[in-house]
Amino acid sequence: MKAIEKAIWYIESHYGDSVTLDDLARVAGISRYHLSRMFVHVTGISISCYLRDRRLSQAARSLADGKKDILDLALSLGYGSHEAFTRAFKRRFGVTPEAVRERGNTENLSLLEAMKMHTMTTKELQEPRIVRNPALLLAGVSRQYASGDNSAIPAQWQEFGPRLGNIPGQTGSAAYGVVYNMDDADNYEYLCAVEVADFARVPSELTRLRIPELSYAVFQHDGHVSGVQATCAAIWGSWLPTSGREPADSPFFERYSESFDPVTGNGGLEVWLPLK
Repeated sequence: MKAIEKAIWYIESHYGDSVTLDDLARVAGISRYHLSRMFVHVTGISISCYLRDRRLSQAARSLADGKKDILDLALSLGYGSHEAFTRAFKRRFGVTPEAVRERGNTENLSLLEAMKMHTMTTKELQEPRIVRNPALLLAGVSRQYASGDNSAIPAQWQEFGPRLGNIPGQTGSAAYGVVYNMDDADNYEYLCAVEVADFARVPSELTRLRIPELSYAVFQHDGHVSGVQATCAAIWGSWLPTSGREPADSPFFERYSESFDPVTGNGGLEVWLPLK
């Protein structure tokens, strides 16, 4: 996780400056895509959210310590106006900057502290198999999610459940959970889907997604489905940095075979990481 440690060090040393994803990727020595995905999988928060919340947390401390000029503080943290800073501050903490300054403390504020990477642990992984997979045509139910937020995904699968085996043109019995259309803030779309032979008969209310032919590192996750995030963190934070491989800017997905029990969440699954 040295790349993330370097990125965090740079953020903590420069949060008062204009920090870009390009700056962090250069310091970390990996691509923007790789760093962005690794960061959110290992820490549970996107780089942009971490930088924003660290800036606002330091601002709250400055205000509690008696910082008088709120506009000067706002400008020093990259906000273009007093109003923009106040909106962001209130959205984060539920109170205005003036209120924190008046009461002179940060009690009951959910400040974000600097991450200490050496306290983070990841699970041991089995060595993946490397496969070349043909293009996939997937059809299913898609939802948009904010960075780090996956709380509604189980309900999404519950909604999709009655569709399994009933989508015209479905091939095979495997189900797919696909993460795609991620932006620089790591907001993303998640697709519960099955493979289809073609899109011609897919109902119009379902989302269609074509994934091109690619190479993948395929990791087995044998535990309960609720622990798949730890597997993803180990893939991006431990295996990938030492593998000599580069991730492809393409959807990555979970693959659920017939052995998976959607009622209990047991039976295991595979995580497919696209490679250049």
